[in-house]
Amino acid sequence: MQSKMVMLSKTRSLLKALNPTTIKSITTFSYLNQEPQFAEQTLQSPSPSPSPSPSPSPSPSPSPFPPSPSSGSPLYNENWRTPVQFTGNQALIPVEHFNPIRSSWMQANASKMDANSLMNSFADWITRQQFADVKAHFDIWVKSLDADGKPNRPNVDLFNQYLRAHYMDGASAGLLLDIVSQMGDFAVEPNTASFNIVIKAMHRDHEADAAEKLVERMLHSGKDSQPDEDSYDLVIGLLLQHSPIDTALKYIDLALKSGYMLSKMLFVECVYRCIREKRLESLVMVIEKCKALDQKNTVMPSWALCNNLAEVAIQNDNSKLTFLALGFMVRWIQQSETGRPPVFLSVDEGLVISALATAARTFDSVLLDASWAILKRSLRDKTVPKPETYLAKINALVSMGSLPNAFSTLSELERKHESSVVADEDLLSPFTSLYPLVVACSKHGFVTLDLVYFQLENLSRADPPFKSVAALNCVILGCANIWDLDRAYQTFEAINSTFGLTPNIHSYNALMAAFGKSKKTFEATRVFEHLCSLGVKPNTMSYSLLVDAHLINRDPKSAISVLNAMVEAGFTPSKETLMKVRRRCIREMDNESSDYVESLAKQNQLFLGDDNRRNMLFNLDYGTEYAS
Repeated sequence: MQSKMVMLSKTRSLLKALNPTTIKSITTFSYLNQEPQFAEQTLQSPSPSPSPSPSPSPSPSPSPFPPSPSSGSPLYNENWRTPVQFTGNQALIPVEHFNPIRSSWMQANASKMDANSLMNSFADWITRQQFADVKAHFDIWVKSLDADGKPNRPNVDLFNQYLRAHYMDGASAGLLLDIVSQMGDFAVEPNTASFNIVIKAMHRDHEADAAEKLVERMLHSGKDSQPDEDSYDLVIGLLLQHSPIDTALKYIDLALKSGYMLSKMLFVECVYRCIREKRLESLVMVIEKCKALDQKNTVMPSWALCNNLAEVAIQNDNSKLTFLALGFMVRWIQQSETGRPPVFLSVDEGLVISALATAARTFDSVLLDASWAILKRSLRDKTVPKPETYLAKINALVSMGSLPNAFSTLSELERKHESSVVADEDLLSPFTSLYPLVVACSKHGFVTLDLVYFQLENLSRADPPFKSVAALNCVILGCANIWDLDRAYQTFEAINSTFGLTPNIHSYNALMAAFGKSKKTFEATRVFEHLCSLGVKPNTMSYSLLVDAHLINRDPKSAISVLNAMVEAGFTPSKETLMKVRRRCIREMDNESSDYVESLAKQNQLFLGDDNRRNMLFNLDYGTEYAS
């Protein structure tokens, strides 16, 4: 046995002398650096004996015998039912020595590399997803010496590759922050790329508060570590998902002021969040700043989101946001037409009507022009806008005080939809669809009415002439609204004498309204009889105006007789008319007529209800004496 050990020792020393680096000997010992020792050497005392006479060597101590299984030793506490869990400390060979050849190769390879070659190797290994090699080489390299015998000093790029390897290997944001803090030990300042890797880890782990604090740290750091476009995109996306909207808007404003454009996905997410939080004014600010930065028009919500955005803006009467949503739609229409194959998108006309109504309520002429332009672009001169769209435009123009443009639009409506106007006589009724124009004509009394009348008179002599019975009816009803019976009657006569037109049912109704408001019930009745004698068929408004004329004179009996004639003619009285008649009957103490009105309402399945609140005001004592 002794001779074999001597032979093995000599063979090992000979191999080391031949080639100490490449040739490795095969060993059966637990550690590679363990050298064979003879038995007598291990048993001898390490220090020489002071006595000159040799003393006999002590006998070797016997190896311990295993304990009895019944002794309660921990060795026998576990069996095959509950096996002992394997850990690295229980291995005969430590885990770090499982691949000794690769470990020695790393040490030799890292000692020969400079910063540039190590950087290239890191890039190659990260591409191959060999993150463990990057981390191991970096740890070995920073502890080794360079060719001049000085310690290797990593730069910020090497640290960034080291950070990236840890991040892509699933390291937490806390570990990455520890690595960033270790940069100071090597006099290396982290740059923007270093912090971006940490922010990516925070974005992956949904750590919104930590990401916000890190960006604040970057803002107060040096020039090389200021947030860039990627930093803001990561943080804003995280804040939009997990933080209050005000915090996200704060960093959106910082990014836009710094000249960084939001990504398309982030912009869409911001739009959705602002819609959910009803922060439309803030959304307008974000969109306007994005449009100022985005010269190539790359950031744009989808077509469905544009429609949703316009609907939300219209519901909240936000004219600016409605205009911006329509602008996005125009860009979609332009891009789709120039594509291959071309796609012809069109805006829903109902949405345009709602936008025109928003323009009327907010007095926004820019939105009015934009809505009409996008409708024309969508129709592509193949069809004409609907009458309802023209009426919505007239309403918007009237609300802005542009009466000439309103009458011009009315002329276009009559010209484009001549057949519809003839078929539907209530389409241009001054009591319903054109009533905003009537109110605008009588806004400043007879001054506005005379101005409108003379403009219509001048337009009737123009080339081509513009003659409209609907426009003159608005003037007649406007005169009735200011109780100017003379101007109303003169305008009615001018329809035939001056303009050469024939009065329609709305003309007679407007004149009846003028007589009724002036308590000229007899004259109003004569007008009704006159139109019936001419073969003009009265409508529901004709009977309702005649009932109102009798109620003004406190004559409920005559009003009820007109109601009976109305029912016999095949018309159904409105709930408002029946409530007026019943109210007058109650105040005139005519219970019989009141009961008849109730029965008439039941026949037409109308529920009139009561007038308790109105009666409270009617029965108030307006005397100056104090109540006793």
